[in-house]
Amino acid sequence: MTTPSTTPRTVLVTGGNRGIGYAIAEEMIAQGHRVAVTARSGSGPEGSFSVVADVSDAASIDAAFTAIEAELGPVEVVVANAGITKDMLLMRMSEEDFTDVIDVNLTGAFRVVKRASKAFLKQRFGRVIFISSVVGLYGGAGQVNYSSSKAALVGFARSVTRELGARGVTANVVAPGFIETDMTAELPEEQQAEYRKAIPAGRYGQASEVAKAVSWLASDDAGYISGAVIPVDGGLGMGH
Repeated sequence: MTTPSTTPRTVLVTGGNRGIGYAIAEEMIAQGHRVAVTARSGSGPEGSFSVVADVSDAASIDAAFTAIEAELGPVEVVVANAGITKDMLLMRMSEEDFTDVIDVNLTGAFRVVKRASKAFLKQRFGRVIFISSVVGLYGGAGQVNYSSSKAALVGFARSVTRELGARGVTANVVAPGFIETDMTAELPEEQQAEYRKAIPAGRYGQASEVAKAVSWLASDDAGYISGAVIPVDGGLGMGH
């Protein structure tokens, strides 16, 4: 009989009601974890515990954690996935377009990880996995707000690693490239073809491929990996 390489954990996936977040929640459930999902609307996959929460509101996050702790126990793995885009060329981007994206994608991750860290320190175990993007390091025209928010997650993960690494806490970043989701499906076909040309793998990724990388980082096997950026981008961002 083989022993599983992953201890069942209580996992929280923010923005787990669709796309990559939904796929991550599905994969975590398949791996035998207790999975909670937060979203502003909708719910996570079957088998998950869904809580309505908004990462831009600290009180909402606190209430969500309290509900999750009562239902599933203290959170051991946080997947900070919730994010928004407000793409616009720099000259036309309003300050609100910039600060709104930073508030959800970066400060939202801060609110979630700060609330989770209480339990991490008490149990001397924690996994933080930030969902960034290839454009966080590669850049993207019209995405000064989004790419800034996603690049900042790298510094966040590395600072958490230095601060909490000796307490059994790891913090890593997964940087997906172009992934087949509802959002990419809406792009015009010629634009999709153009993007595909730039990807060495010659295809878009699947949300499940991002989910596999996340589940590995949450596993016992990845206990000595922290402060890393794992690209899941078919080679698009090499060296960035």
